[in-house]
Amino acid sequence: MRILQIRKTDWAAGLEKSRKDHSLIGPVRERNNTSKFRELEVGEEPDFSITTTTMSPKSVVFPQSEVMFTYTTDKASPECNIMKVPKNDYSPRAIIGIRPFDAAAMNIVKKNFDTPDYRDPYWCDAYEACTFIGLAVTNPDSCDFSTSTNSGPFSTAGLDVLLVDTGDSFLAEVVTEKGASWMRSAGFDTKADHDAEETIATMRKEAEKKITSTVEFDNIDKKETLDLYNENFWESISFPCLNCGTCTYVCPTCWCFDIQDETAHKKGRRMKNWDSCMFPNFTIHTTGHNPRNTKLMRVRQRFMHKLKYHQSKYNQGIMCVGCGRCVTSCPVNIDIREVCKQMNS
Repeated sequence: MRILQIRKTDWAAGLEKSRKDHSLIGPVRERNNTSKFRELEVGEEPDFSITTTTMSPKSVVFPQSEVMFTYTTDKASPECNIMKVPKNDYSPRAIIGIRPFDAAAMNIVKKNFDTPDYRDPYWCDAYEACTFIGLAVTNPDSCDFSTSTNSGPFSTAGLDVLLVDTGDSFLAEVVTEKGASWMRSAGFDTKADHDAEETIATMRKEAEKKITSTVEFDNIDKKETLDLYNENFWESISFPCLNCGTCTYVCPTCWCFDIQDETAHKKGRRMKNWDSCMFPNFTIHTTGHNPRNTKLMRVRQRFMHKLKYHQSKYNQGIMCVGCGRCVTSCPVNIDIREVCKQMNS
């Protein structure tokens, strides 16, 4: 383990220095009291006071709307009927201050977009351009249950560097060569004291103790799929749901999207847009038939996918990193922890 020390008095200058090799993206507050990850302007620092951003950083590699290709049907054009992929910017970018649970979520989403059979170039190219500079969670939010999902407050899964705030400085645990490269570009090369590893371990234990919210899902994987599917509790769980889709939009592991063509005269473009399994139109067929035409079916699908289907397919735990966003954002207080408890009992 290689640990460097970054004095906070050197932090801002190091960030600006790293811009010669990377664009910088970090957490910021919006005027409407929400927060998200976006590209930082010159001289702007990431807001490390935000423990859990309202919107997850998944949009960094999976934009809410993205042009897949453009085309023209103008027969007078030499490019008639040729699909042209736009020139997207996949130059190196550093995601500063991503929390460990959000970095772990990237690993989960990668299973969908980068498979042995197919590589989605849009998601993968954007992901591979990123260097993830994480920030350990020393004061977890009340809805954080990341220790139950192996994406705890000091986890390095999916990270290139993990920063630990010790007051006057950061201890930087360099995880990958990509992370080491960013540290060099920022001029951060001061070796930490010999007791740095012990300091991080102590702070990790203290942070984990603060997380009192937990979930158990060991029995879910053992249960027959149809038995869970036909449980009586789905009616009560789904009853208050508004099908607003908020839970899926704030979730760092939700990857549902729709593809639409937009045309104007003889020009057109194909778009990939976020969608949600909670929307009635998500599963509707061109025939008009909808296999999930009730609220109960859609709510059941969301939780079965997160807590059962993903486990059964990959045998690597549930499709959740315990960030708690869906709990805090749901307007009718549907709580995935309570749903998990019922499914696991």
